[in-house]
Amino acid sequence: MRGTVSSRVFIAEKRSLTNSSKRWFYAIWLVLIGGFAALHAMHLSADFPNNTPWFCDWAKYTDEGWYGNAAIRAHLFGNWYLQGDFNPAPAVPVWPFLEWVLFFFTGVTVQAARGLAIAFFFANLLLSYLLLRARGPRWMALLAVTLLVTSPFLYCFSRLAILEPMLIALMLGALNLAVRLPRLRRPVWASAWIGLLFTLMMLTKTTAVFLLLALGWAMLLPLWQNRRLALRCTLAAAGAFAVSFGLWMALIVAFGLLPDYKYLFFVNKYIKPPEFYWPLVSLWWSFHGGLWVDHILIPLAGLVVVGAAVAGTVLSRHNAWGRGLLLDPVFGASVWAVAGYILFMTYQNHPQPRYFAVVAFFCFFVVAQGAEALLGRTAPAGENWMRRGPAHLLGWGVIGLAALAMSVNGAWTLNYAAHPEYTFVNAAQRLTQYIDAHPNGKRLLVSVSGDQITLVTHLPTLCDDFGTPSRLFPDLPSKLAFYQPGWYATWNDMDPGTLEDLHNHFSVEQAASFRAFDDPDRNLLVLFKLHPLPGGQVRDSGGPKLQVPLPGDKIEIPVE
Repeated sequence: MRGTVSSRVFIAEKRSLTNSSKRWFYAIWLVLIGGFAALHAMHLSADFPNNTPWFCDWAKYTDEGWYGNAAIRAHLFGNWYLQGDFNPAPAVPVWPFLEWVLFFFTGVTVQAARGLAIAFFFANLLLSYLLLRARGPRWMALLAVTLLVTSPFLYCFSRLAILEPMLIALMLGALNLAVRLPRLRRPVWASAWIGLLFTLMMLTKTTAVFLLLALGWAMLLPLWQNRRLALRCTLAAAGAFAVSFGLWMALIVAFGLLPDYKYLFFVNKYIKPPEFYWPLVSLWWSFHGGLWVDHILIPLAGLVVVGAAVAGTVLSRHNAWGRGLLLDPVFGASVWAVAGYILFMTYQNHPQPRYFAVVAFFCFFVVAQGAEALLGRTAPAGENWMRRGPAHLLGWGVIGLAALAMSVNGAWTLNYAAHPEYTFVNAAQRLTQYIDAHPNGKRLLVSVSGDQITLVTHLPTLCDDFGTPSRLFPDLPSKLAFYQPGWYATWNDMDPGTLEDLHNHFSVEQAASFRAFDDPDRNLLVLFKLHPLPGGQVRDSGGPKLQVPLPGDKIEIPVE
């Protein structure tokens, strides 16, 4: 009897020590996650890091200003809409609306805009944890969050005031509701909220349509045994989306903004190659682009998906881990989300690194869930424990590769955080100071990076590359004639087509240049004075004859 009591005491003490060790382990793990998360919020006015594999992404030159220009203009100039210019807010209004509210408290600053993106990144970490915790143990959810916070790719793109962080947050919010539908008291009402969230996704970034299949999978798979409830939930979600999105489109039409809405799709439509097999080439380009995110974790996610598919179908009788993954709504939704975005980039035939931020989140989920499925498999009664060996060995292999990736990525991210650079902010400020110190007609700059410069220095600008065509402004020369800007800025070289448009009304004089960023095609911001032609003269558009330097011009950079 005394021995039995002693054994129980020993077991209780051992269990207490084990629980205490687990608490300390998780506490240290959370501190590590919190430390890396905090790095994202430091030096918010710093450039997108130089010397990265993603130096070619256009977002760092343009997108922060473009997609927030309605909020920026409303606060600085009293009107969110600039006729004839690029006005994306009718198609993607959610982000500029939030910036507009934020700027009442912070003023118009690039730090505030990026701080909003960081807030969504923090929300994404929490939502990712909640989503995975609903389907598995705590360590699996924390593993995925650790992959997210240590990723140098996500460090770079989550710190830009672009649309992806908010789109991911809305998607994760909808998925959290979707996978919990069977446990909710009012699943039909929750489905209606999912429909409203999808409307917000579509009004944040129109590529959200390629995530619809993933969201539908997460909704319907848990309800598959209750077809009637599944149908009611589907109708509720679809109805809520149709009504809310339809109301927005009715407002767009009523206020005459439909051309601006459609123009966003026009400027994002790229010319397709003439070869009939171009989709295969584009698919490979988009698929291979996943390596922009990570050279270890993305191939590892692919192996997990292929392994689960084979084990859950061909070997389903002996490999329950694969079947369990295939029937998991979060795993399936992650796979469909990645596939949907790869399809979008294939169709567009122009993948940019920032698009893969969505891919990164869901691939990291796949890695964490794959590790848990392999390690968490239990042997059926009577099965030889040796038969669990290969699955567990593969699980520890996934953990080992993930740990290697986290170590390399963590060091990489720390290096970026420890060495902030401010070349673009300095270039924008020096350009604005030069314009103010050397008056030349109207204090108005034309540049493809104009909205970005306005966000930093509040200089009024126009976009030379985009602008909704209308009867009053059918092209760039008509816009230039109406607004009469005094300045033009370009990157590294002068585009012959733009020079032709400028030559309709101006001669150009290269005035100054400013170093910024590391892209060899865009690392020199060149400023020109625009001099109206004598007597209000207008040159007739003459194609090539206006695409070269003319008498009265001073152009030192290449025209190409």
